Amino acid sequence: MKWRSSLMEVAVHVVLVTATCFALYPLLWVLSTALSHGEHSELRALPLPQKLSLEHFRELWSGTRSVGLFAVQVANSFVVSAATALCALALAAPGAYALSRFEFVGKRRGVELLAATQLFPGVAAAIPLYLILDRLQLLDTRSGLVLVYASTAVPFAIFQLRAAFDAVPRELEEAALVDGASQLQAFLRILLPAVRPALATTGLFAFLGAWNEFILAATFLSREEAFTLPMVLQRYVGEHDSRWGPFAAGAILVSLPVMLVFLWLQRHVVAGVMSGAVKG
Repeated sequence: MKWRSSLMEVAVHVVLVTATCFALYPLLWVLSTALSHGEHSELRALPLPQKLSLEHFRELWSGTRSVGLFAVQVANSFVVSAATALCALALAAPGAYALSRFEFVGKRRGVELLAATQLFPGVAAAIPLYLILDRLQLLDTRSGLVLVYASTAVPFAIFQLRAAFDAVPRELEEAALVDGASQLQAFLRILLPAVRPALATTGLFAFLGAWNEFILAATFLSREEAFTLPMVLQRYVGEHDSRWGPFAAGAILVSLPVMLVFLWLQRHVVAGVMSGAVKG
């Protein structure tokens, strides 16, 4: 039995290592293409660069029409994604708290309407959103893009945070009210710290959704100075020519901030994911 258990453990580890290598193999190709000299088009079983070079990264920063344009586009993605996450949390937290703690006319119907908004992709509303931004003179602006992204991030955030507020015992809030705290103070000082993991998870999802979105950005933005990173990367893959070196370098630069944000919020994200796994 001991020999059979050891054999099973070895088999499990072999399967896990194989699955990990299978998942990391495309990433190795991206790294190799980004760090290779010239266009890395030769097919090999082990895609290691024969000659290391940072020319593709330099091309991203200096190969644009104006100096520093890529840095502006990186800042656009940061500002739009961070603002979307902040707007989603600022608007969704009070709404989720109201749906969780209060009874009012139209509550059930409102929840059903919010659920209905999740059935349609954001691109389905591209035409009315374009007309609204045009009327508000927010086309080709970061503010307009934040408004568009927040319109899809807020309903999702409300659902996420409502479940988190439901999991917080009402006795904590009632004890604060008995001690003399107002409803607002109980919300800010008791409820929000209690759902901090859910806030981190929801904010991260909103940030990632705005950071990776391409279709709506391509619809509402036409000036290079307003481009976000997905639009910048798309320009390296055309109908007649594909420049995979700069594209791979840009993909790495796009992925690094997301990884850093995730590592920064990892403890809260794991707690937020696991909070709904156990009842009681």
